[in-house]
Amino acid sequence: MTTSPTAKFKRILLKLSGEALNGPQGFGIDPDRANIIAHKIRAVRELGAEIGIVIGAGNLWRGQIGIDRGMAQPTADHMGMIATVMNGLALQDALERVGIPTRVQTAVQMNTVAEPYIRLRAVRHMEKERVVILTGGTGNPYFTTDTAAALRAMEISADILIKATKVNGIYTADPKKDPTATRLTNLTYQEVLASRYEVMDMTAFTLCQENNLPILVLNFDAEHDLVDAVKGDTSVGTLVSATGKL
Repeated sequence: MTTSPTAKFKRILLKLSGEALNGPQGFGIDPDRANIIAHKIRAVRELGAEIGIVIGAGNLWRGQIGIDRGMAQPTADHMGMIATVMNGLALQDALERVGIPTRVQTAVQMNTVAEPYIRLRAVRHMEKERVVILTGGTGNPYFTTDTAAALRAMEISADILIKATKVNGIYTADPKKDPTATRLTNLTYQEVLASRYEVMDMTAFTLCQENNLPILVLNFDAEHDLVDAVKGDTSVGTLVSATGKL
């Protein structure tokens, strides 16, 4: 596809929650939502950015539910990893239908439905203008998809990890509970730790901090926020980095 290189970032890792695929019923995979996501990602790809995606599984399975009822955590976690592959395949289908060549790779091998995760192959796909959906978590239990996103972002040499949420950044308090809460546009890693802001789980956050990988938290449902952020609009979301700047 023809792209105009207007993206500020050459390569991004986009972390999506499984709930992004929820429909009106509040669970499962909604093809209409997948289509909306695909169009947003196509708009970013048309800016010239190379894209890797890690998606969660909360719309299909939450391991904690099984654990609370006596299920072994490795079993519950592996079920979640498999669910991320289902989400990845649904998103791949939606992307292909809007003209974006896409590959699904998985850390939990399922050779009949997806490629095994191989770092250099993932990078090569992106260099060939394909979107790569990185599923199966890290391939190991006890790690979240946040940690998988941080790890994969490092492995593919992403310039930034964009965490897509339902709020437009990090606030001083829960904006749903505290009307005085204010959005913070820039934070350092140390400020996040000192104020105990919830950005990602601690393993994922520490991995980003130790490798100096910027994190941008934004509202995925806002019509233009993702595209504007990739263009370099600093008013979008909350940026977390070593200095609070890029």
